[in-house]
Amino acid sequence: MIRVLLADDQTVVRAGFRALLDLTDDLVTVAEAADGVQAVDLTRTTRPDVVLMDVRMPRADGLEATRRIVADPALDAVRVLVLTTYEADEYVFEALRAGAAGFLLKDIDPDDLRAAIRTVAAGQSLLAPAVTRRVIEEFTRLRAPEAEALRRLEPLTAREREVLALVGRGLSNEEIGARLLMSPLTAKTHVSRVMTKLPARDRAQLVVLAYETGLVRPGEG
Repeated sequence: MIRVLLADDQTVVRAGFRALLDLTDDLVTVAEAADGVQAVDLTRTTRPDVVLMDVRMPRADGLEATRRIVADPALDAVRVLVLTTYEADEYVFEALRAGAAGFLLKDIDPDDLRAAIRTVAAGQSLLAPAVTRRVIEEFTRLRAPEAEALRRLEPLTAREREVLALVGRGLSNEEIGARLLMSPLTAKTHVSRVMTKLPARDRAQLVVLAYETGLVRPGEG
């Protein structure tokens, strides 16, 4: 059973998500939060597998709540999935930087939402590709690579930087393997090493870092 915490300041939205989860055998709502502070507090007390986090909430927004959850070592197993109505929201980009496992638009189909929760609960990152790329490109287009981000690349080998760049372009392990003439398992090993060295929680943070350091430029395919 996958345990889910719902964080949204709109009661009707929370009720809709709860009703959806109640109809699913392997998903259960363990708590509801109406603001960011409450979301963090309830996450600490209920230890859900996944937090469905709204972006704009009172007291503390979804970005700040995500930061607090990710920064708490006791909540290392908790995954945050950001839900937003905005396709190009600066908060979404910052949430990915803060450690969110991914984000989706609130108008997502019910079956896709269920699948997203299962994917994130399994420890994988989940991004809505068309939205993610647009958000990241928008907020890196006019920014020079950050010195701190560039220093984070120093532990990586040349091959690992190649792998990071391909992850940033959205390639899967199978596609990375084909591009670099290696098996998907070897590609997966390289990705894992990159995540360990940086460190990064998941592929979502690798995508952000690839753009921040200039390994991937806006508009590149």
